[in-house]
Formats: sequence, structure tokens, C-alpha cells
Amino acid sequence: MLAARCEVIKKLIFSRPEKSEITKVSARLCAHRGKSIIQLEYSLPGNTVSHKNLSLNEAQGEIASLLSEYRQANLITTLGEAEWHISRGGKEALLGVDKLLRRLRGDSPAFESAIQSLDNKKEYMLSGAEDFLIALGISDKTGRVHDKKQSKFRQINRFLELIEDIYPRLKPEGELIIYDLCCGKSYLSFAVYHYFTAIKGRQIKMLGIDLKRDVILWCEELAAKLSYTGMSFRVGDIRTSTPTDTAPDMVISLHACDVATDIVLDHATALGAGIILSTPCCHRYINGKITQPALSFITEYPKLSGKLGEVVTDAIRLARLSAAGYAVTAIELVDPDDTPKNTLLRAIREKGLSDGELSARRQKYDAILTFLLGEDKENYLKEIK
Repeated sequence: MLAARCEVIKKLIFSRPEKSEITKVSARLCAHRGKSIIQLEYSLPGNTVSHKNLSLNEAQGEIASLLSEYRQANLITTLGEAEWHISRGGKEALLGVDKLLRRLRGDSPAFESAIQSLDNKKEYMLSGAEDFLIALGISDKTGRVHDKKQSKFRQINRFLELIEDIYPRLKPEGELIIYDLCCGKSYLSFAVYHYFTAIKGRQIKMLGIDLKRDVILWCEELAAKLSYTGMSFRVGDIRTSTPTDTAPDMVISLHACDVATDIVLDHATALGAGIILSTPCCHRYINGKITQPALSFITEYPKLSGKLGEVVTDAIRLARLSAAGYAVTAIELVDPDDTPKNTLLRAIREKGLSDGELSARRQKYDAILTFLLGEDKENYLKEIK
């Protein structure tokens, strides 16, 4: 009974520290992504605070430790309050405990929950009941998103939100041409197709290309099952299997591995794509190739060099897209807790750029490569073609 009613706890406040500079620690019961956790708030010098989230099991040891470090603890619940403290003479005292226990043991099952949600309640573009989500195994037949697919569901919705943001940049009428290059299992392709046809009521021609024949056959079967007649797939290298007669309105790519992302971006610009949305995967190629001595204080540490490689690689990609005549930005796609591969590179073709502006951008891109890679820049440029 008592364990079942632990959600009545509002706060557990530790104060009067023995030695610590942390004047107060507050613990509260919270809900985060369907799980109960304890969030600790530390009151630090300088009127600042910090937070730590712990599982219920982890919190038991932490709270026991706090009891040995502080001389007072106040428990605040929706049913009443209780206090434990050590007097100046060293005697322990409990106040209000018996009364609180009687209320907790009461026969009435009605009580007010004090659990605070750390999750923002969000209205998603998709409900989970869409046919393609069920077919992809993200939702069950009732439309409930599977627990293990929640992060994928959030990722898909976020991607559609980003498309919604740039939708006004697409032509308002007529058929839209969209390519998913290095499409894999095409989760995003099916979501994008649904967005444009079911939500926006547009006619689209969508093509997914990948080197893996089994993956493409699976996508073709699923598209046929869903009656996505404007959707097709091809096995092959994107550089030789993509139609070149008409510039695509949009090119998307999710988690193409390492330089495959660079090849996607280079090919998309060569096709004259109006909008490019790409979420890179790993960034191995550039790691270890940065020759700039001024950055050696970072590159001499493998862990930091890897992190620098990620940032530098995406920055180079944005510079290359800018030099090709695009307005560019990097956007956080999803919560880093869902996946570390959470950066989306967005490029929108600009109109009316002067030759002088384009030349300046190309010079800037070349200067960046020279600064970072030195003579090896030519090998890099050959690799991504």
C-alpha cells in the first residue's frame, strides 16, 4: 500500500549541511518518457542550481548518502508533511511522521498524485494510426506506437515538421519530384510521401535509390502494399542511377555513411535540387587527416579529435553547399538522447546570386579545405565525387 502511494511525494528537502558548500538539495518524483525517476536539484554558491536525474534504484543510495551529509530533511507530500532533524546537541527527532503514516495507510484509495512530468506534451503531425507507420512496425494495428519505436516516431515527426517549415519554398502547384538518395529502408521516404499526398494533397513522384538489392525489393513491396503509386525504387549507385532530365524539387538523405553523405550532397547540387535535407551518419574520413598545426592541441587527443572531426566535416559540407549557391544551416533533428546522429543539414537554392558572390563563396570553401587538410584536400575532393 505504502509503495503504491509513493507518488504522493512532492519534495524531499535536505538542508543544514555538515560540511558541503551545497546549502540545499531537493528531490522530487518525476515522470520521464514513461518511467518514474528522481530529479535532484542542488543549490550551489552564487545563487545557481544544477540538476541530476536518477532511476529509483540509483536514488536510494544517493538519498542514504545525503542523510549522512545533512542535519535536516523535510518530506512534503499531498497528504501532509514530516521532518527529520538532528539538534545542536546531536539528538535525532522525527516530527509529523505518525500522522502522515496514518493517512498513507487510510482505507480511502483517493489521493492526489504529485508526480511531475519532465516531458513536454506535444501534438505530433502524425497520430501513429497511419497505414505506413503500422506497415513499418512503428505502431500496432490499433495505432499505438510501440515503446521501442518511440524515438523513431519522434524522429519522423520532427523531420516532417522541418519540411512543413520550408514547404512555402516549394512550387505551389504541379507535381513535385523528390529523391531519397542512399534510401535504405526508406522510413523517411514513406513519411514524406504520406505528408505530401495525404496531408498536403499534392501529386509527387518519389524515387529511392540504394545499392542493396534486398532493401530495395522490400521497399517496392511495401510501396505496392500501401498503394503508393507515385513511389518507385532503384538498385544502383546514385551517381549513375538518378534521372538527370529534370532537377528534383527536393533531395533527402538519412544517415548515409561517412563520405556517402558527401557524395549525396555533391550529386544533389549537380542535379540542381531546389532543397536538400541530409542527416549525416559517421564522420570517419576526416578524422586523422586534419594537418593544421594550430589545431594540434585538439587533434593530439583521439577522443577530442573524433569530436572535432564530426563538427569540421559538417562545417565543410555546409561551406560546399553554400559555394554551390545554397542558403545553408545546421539544425538539431531530435533529442541527443534518442540518437547522437541528430544534426540535419538544410540547403535551399538561392536565386539571383551574382557571379562575384558565388566566386567569393568558392574561395572561402577552398581556403577552409587548405587550412584543414593542406595538400590532402585534392584527395578529399576526389573521394567525394
